[in-house]
Amino acid sequence: MIANLIRWSIRNRMLVLLATVLVSAWGTWAMLRMPLDAIPDLSDVQVIIRTTYPGQAPQIVQNQITYPLATTMLSVPGARTVRGYSMFGDSFVYILFEDGTDPYWARSRVLEYLNQVQSRLPPQAKTSLGPDATGVGWVYEYALVDRSGKLDLSQLRALQDWFLKYELKSVPNVSEVASVGGMVRQYQIVVDPDRLRAYGIPHMKVMDAVQRANQETGGSVLELGEAEYMVRASGYLQSLDDFRKIPLMTTDAGVSVRLGDVARVQVGPEMRRGIAELNGEGEVAGGVIVMRSGKNALETIAAVKAKLEKLKPGLPLGVEIIPVYDRSNLIKRAVKNLEEKLIEEFIVVALVCVVFLFHFRSAFVAIVSLPLGILAAFTVMYYQGVNANIMSLGGIAIAVGAMVDAAVVMIENAHKHIEAWNHQNPGETLKGEAHFR
Repeated sequence: MIANLIRWSIRNRMLVLLATVLVSAWGTWAMLRMPLDAIPDLSDVQVIIRTTYPGQAPQIVQNQITYPLATTMLSVPGARTVRGYSMFGDSFVYILFEDGTDPYWARSRVLEYLNQVQSRLPPQAKTSLGPDATGVGWVYEYALVDRSGKLDLSQLRALQDWFLKYELKSVPNVSEVASVGGMVRQYQIVVDPDRLRAYGIPHMKVMDAVQRANQETGGSVLELGEAEYMVRASGYLQSLDDFRKIPLMTTDAGVSVRLGDVARVQVGPEMRRGIAELNGEGEVAGGVIVMRSGKNALETIAAVKAKLEKLKPGLPLGVEIIPVYDRSNLIKRAVKNLEEKLIEEFIVVALVCVVFLFHFRSAFVAIVSLPLGILAAFTVMYYQGVNANIMSLGGIAIAVGAMVDAAVVMIENAHKHIEAWNHQNPGETLKGEAHFR
């Protein structure tokens, strides 16, 4: 069979050259479009359900949130494992699917079953799906630092949450921008139980009054002088004084009792479960860029960096964006290492063939076969969905050694056969394919 293949290749040299060009072009096309990353993504296809149940103990969260969700998700098509975790005020349910499941198909199935169980959850519980990313989607992280000292941690966190976060989420292939560190500012109402008891106001009445006060409503339209005027009531709370003026009740003497009479209204930080610190210099605020599953990490990081450069002029004076984690450096080093090793192997193979065989064209055959084999491997990887990472590129570099051995052995064997034919046929010239007959 091998002899027949060699005969056919000699008879159809133009077809062989054309096939070589096609394989090279196809492999180059696949290589340029292949996602680049440093870490191989070996994680399972998973969908995360996060449910917030503020102020509740882990056991209550387990009984009322995690258990109903986990038992319902067991019947999701393709689900292999369901894991639930309950903690203070939060519930996390992980649904792991079988290999090969489309992640977006899995998310749609989870949403269907989530609608079924929604009525069994407490009204205060808020459920949401996690980002369409994997465990290795954490590709970039930055910190916000104010060198001037004019902004505190709450202002830096507000800058991250209300400016940088929304701008960066518009970058292609970015699944989530998670904010870390700093202080989340909130309006806090600290009621005085003695005053509530004195006025006979229950705690729930205070909560209902605050909720009713912070809303707007429409009143249709009013037509005057051939013009329509839209009627609406503006009732959003915008300052501490607006909170203090919320009416709670009217006494028998006709005196209005307001929120400021029974509670202290202030701006304070949300309760934190951790901090973010940079190089031992103190607390900072920042963000974590999470990439969508299966996307090109190098292109995503480059797009994020370009977006940050555009956003820097809009930051307050003295505020800097400091990169904390950047996977692109590791990706570039991995690709550069493969390039260097391949060049070294090309040189070694050429020297071995030239020194031991004294034949430059033989060395050229071995050298050409290496990049062709690598391009063919990139083509197969592209259509199998395998990205270029440390493991795959390292495997190619190791496989090149086996390819070199085979090429050198075949070339040396061909030289031995030609030498034997010359001894048997002295003075004759080897032409065409006569020695294969």
